[in-house]
Amino acid sequence: MDIMRFYKGEEFSAYEYLGAHMTEKGTVFRTYAPNASKVSVIGDFSNWKDIPMKPAEDGRFFEICLPEAEEGMRYKYRIYDKKGNFIDHCDPYGYGMEVRPGTCSVIRSIADYSFKDDEWLKKRSDFRDKPMNIYEVHLGSWKRRSDDEETGWYSYNEIADELIAYVKEYGYNFIEFMPLSEHPCDESWGYQSTGFFAPTSRYGTPEELMELVDKCHKNGIGVIVDFVPVHFAVDHYALTEYDGTKLYEYPDDSAGYNEWGSRNFNHSKGEVRSFIQSAADYWLSVYHFDGLRMDAIRNMIYWNGDERRGENKNAIEFIKSMNCGLKARHPSAVISAEDSSSYPKVTAPVFAGGLGFDYKWDLGWMHDTLEYFQSAPMYRSRDYHKLTFSMLYFYNEKFILPLSHDEVVHGKATVAQKMNGQYPEKFPQARALYMYMIAHPGKKLNFMGSEFAQLREWDEKRQQDWDMLKYPLHDSFREYIKALNKIYLEYKAFHYDYDPTNFEWSDCNSIERCVYAIRRKSSEGDILAVFNFSDWFQSKYSVPISDGYEAELLIDSDDQLYSGTTPHGKTKFLCDDGIMSMDIPPFSGRMFLLTK
Repeated sequence: MDIMRFYKGEEFSAYEYLGAHMTEKGTVFRTYAPNASKVSVIGDFSNWKDIPMKPAEDGRFFEICLPEAEEGMRYKYRIYDKKGNFIDHCDPYGYGMEVRPGTCSVIRSIADYSFKDDEWLKKRSDFRDKPMNIYEVHLGSWKRRSDDEETGWYSYNEIADELIAYVKEYGYNFIEFMPLSEHPCDESWGYQSTGFFAPTSRYGTPEELMELVDKCHKNGIGVIVDFVPVHFAVDHYALTEYDGTKLYEYPDDSAGYNEWGSRNFNHSKGEVRSFIQSAADYWLSVYHFDGLRMDAIRNMIYWNGDERRGENKNAIEFIKSMNCGLKARHPSAVISAEDSSSYPKVTAPVFAGGLGFDYKWDLGWMHDTLEYFQSAPMYRSRDYHKLTFSMLYFYNEKFILPLSHDEVVHGKATVAQKMNGQYPEKFPQARALYMYMIAHPGKKLNFMGSEFAQLREWDEKRQQDWDMLKYPLHDSFREYIKALNKIYLEYKAFHYDYDPTNFEWSDCNSIERCVYAIRRKSSEGDILAVFNFSDWFQSKYSVPISDGYEAELLIDSDDQLYSGTTPHGKTKFLCDDGIMSMDIPPFSGRMFLLTK
């Protein structure tokens, strides 16, 4: 590691120097504690007694090599402040940790696994002009071996084959894992991290996680992991006041804490920048993840996410330099921002004045769309343009359309449950919603369980309600999502999201009827999607398609195959003089392939 680059905030591989590294002579422990009076290492190898570490480099680092420290042994750093008081900390750069409620780091090798994904990495791209259909997963609650809170999880490699087969069958080509870095509290879902370089031991070892990613690549599935560059857990055994001072956090608590009660990183310090961007590089380099979804970027752009407090200039500059460095090292990796602000050019290149992300979550689209479907049909003409507004700003950024974990918890109800009306009425509306999502430009993200219309809010301690599939409405809903996803993957008209010539509203003025028509264009044929979001049958609806086009029905959300009312194969529509006419059932959508 280049020490000067570390201090300047330019280092991306600090994990290769700091932490616990197994060598032929023994395990080398190194930690950065510039304000400590002394540092010892304690662990299974010392019967938890102090072994003093020696000052290294410029005296701000401490190191020692111990032949007796072996793979799988637990350890901590005992860090003494200037007054002689000490706290035992886990290793900020440690590759492993013990299962909670234990708080020790664990010596782990990350060099033993041999990836077999060279061909995948050579062909990998940022999917700008390709379909990206993301299945968001919380690994501990997709499926569980039991409800036991301590032993109920499947390991990374145990769940790999079943998860990959499921994702492929249902038409997803990416998995996005909620944070896998170590965290003490299940309820934080990984967003309150104590081990930025340690995959959570709930699900196994680093090698087992590598095997999971490798298997995904072998099956043509990209893998994104949630990454938290904004804040860290308050637990004193971790980063908090690491060397007896506020090393990683702000000295002033008014800036140091956020709305989640956690500590904000001080992005103005070079060693903190090097820590965060080294962690980001670590997941891409060591585990071969295909991308990072960076959480809560608004809280880096503005002080604690509040525009009234102004821009955090140092954090903004850090975002730019980190993204530039990551893209230089991993050009084909996907770096996306979860950002609820309207800050401009989030997905523009840094050289063009942007923040350098590849994609941004379109949270405005998500809120407007769900609010529309939550409203009673009688109000949908009033709210008609909630569904057209997104295209007024869509080309400002490169957007992903997310229906994520945040929308199915804390009293918000699941996506299907949000639909207006009683139980039977929710399913046709949810089917129409997901067709609208596919037809709308932008890459797609859907949270686990939504594909079979789960009605119970997500709980990180319980697996998905797979037994719901014994009910026809839920089972047919999943078959519908499977068919819809496969259409999205197959037809190129859906893939050129950010070309303005690819999209047009064929109808965005049928306000009283609550009818919309979207057309996506390509040289291999256009896709026309027609929607009736009202609760009444629409007779003789007409939409222009231009002369010379033939229309083939690809999917009807009201098909009896999917528990709708229209007999399979009985849909009627007429094409004459460049006009297509049809009758449309309530709460439904139809998707057509238009060819000359």
